[in-house]
Amino acid sequence: MMDYEVFKEVVKENLLDYMPEKYQDSEMRVDSVEKINRKMDGLSLRLEGGGSISPTIYISDMYKEYLRTGDLQETMQNAAEAMDKAFQQTVLPPLDLQAAKDNIIFQLVNTIQNEDMLQKMPHREFQDLSIIYRWVVSMDEKGFSSTMINNNLAKELGMGEEQLFKAAAENTRRILPPTVKSMNEVMREMFIADGMPPSMADLMIGEMEPEQTMWVISNECKISGAASMLYEDKLHKLAEKVGSDLYVMPSSVHEVIAVSVNMGEPEQLAQMVAEINMDQVELGERLSNQVYHYDKDLRKITLATDTPNKRLDGVVAEQGHIYEAKQSR
Repeated sequence: MMDYEVFKEVVKENLLDYMPEKYQDSEMRVDSVEKINRKMDGLSLRLEGGGSISPTIYISDMYKEYLRTGDLQETMQNAAEAMDKAFQQTVLPPLDLQAAKDNIIFQLVNTIQNEDMLQKMPHREFQDLSIIYRWVVSMDEKGFSSTMINNNLAKELGMGEEQLFKAAAENTRRILPPTVKSMNEVMREMFIADGMPPSMADLMIGEMEPEQTMWVISNECKISGAASMLYEDKLHKLAEKVGSDLYVMPSSVHEVIAVSVNMGEPEQLAQMVAEINMDQVELGERLSNQVYHYDKDLRKITLATDTPNKRLDGVVAEQGHIYEAKQSR
């Protein structure tokens, strides 16, 4: 089996051979693409004459398929078909300024893990996280398609960071309504979605007192739902229901989990968060290894922990040294 770097060169040099005839005069390009929490090798085509927007496929995804199947020919053929299909479906919507401004939302990402990316886009810091902005291009019952707003797009929109934030604060609540559900409610919904009758699901799920419950904060789409923790009124209402301050644990970029401060020490909770991040959450979906404290009287959220493992990719800085943490496979 080839290692990744050799595989990347083979793909770059040979994928065009698997593409339809109309692409044969194109140039195959490999560029570093900045994604949430990581950089990826993106494969795109520069068509003869230019003018067309090329979709991007990621070599790491192809490499995973190659390792799984051991079949290079099949991997290349599947990638070529995916590229051709993406070309046929790629439609860049016209930049309707008013429509774009009405569809700007925010997302939370980890600041340290995304330092390079953040330099190229409007953002504002929130504890150890940063608020970035996305333009929702399309949306249906399956989810939505969006693009991150970098400095160039913000300039086209004629919007500064403050304007983006004000628009996103309103739009996100409307487009992706925040939700706060007990873990029991979430499990009940999962059981019913899997075909279990509601009456049976009710028997499977017992009731717990609010102060002993884990609460999942997300949005109706369950995509980029961790940003719902930015709505302080939701945290306050939950804290009033629980009857205490809250610890907020970042489960992923899609959701956070809140518990009463009486349910554990923040350092222990942070250790649990970090272990789950490393073992169960894809790198691109990790949000933070820290835990947050919501004070219901001050109505303010702050960091409850300051653990050394601030990065999300297993690189830990401690006492001036950097070492690679063991990652599960």
